[in-house]
Amino acid sequence: MQQLMKQAQKMQAQLADAQAELADAEVSGSAGGGLVTVVMSGARELKSITIDPKVVDPDDVETLQDLVVAAVRDAARTAEELAEQTMGPVTGGMGGLGLPGL
Repeated sequence: MQQLMKQAQKMQAQLADAQAELADAEVSGSAGGGLVTVVMSGARELKSITIDPKVVDPDDVETLQDLVVAAVRDAARTAEELAEQTMGPVTGGMGGLGLPGL
């Protein structure tokens, strides 16, 4: 039982390290050939959005909105891939062990 507790503590420390690594990492996503670029943390916190002035058209706000949504989705997908790469070795591919927040 004591060995199991030691293993659990070690895994908890590894998970905390992996989560900290994700929080410090940055990923980006873009849309419209780079007209809209989004930067997120590896923990999927939105950091910044850059919009090329060429795409700003008061008569076509919908296109800009679509580009922002697409860029955010692209960055979120990249952040998810990074999380899988970072957390996978720690959880042994067990999908976060079924624990909330992992």
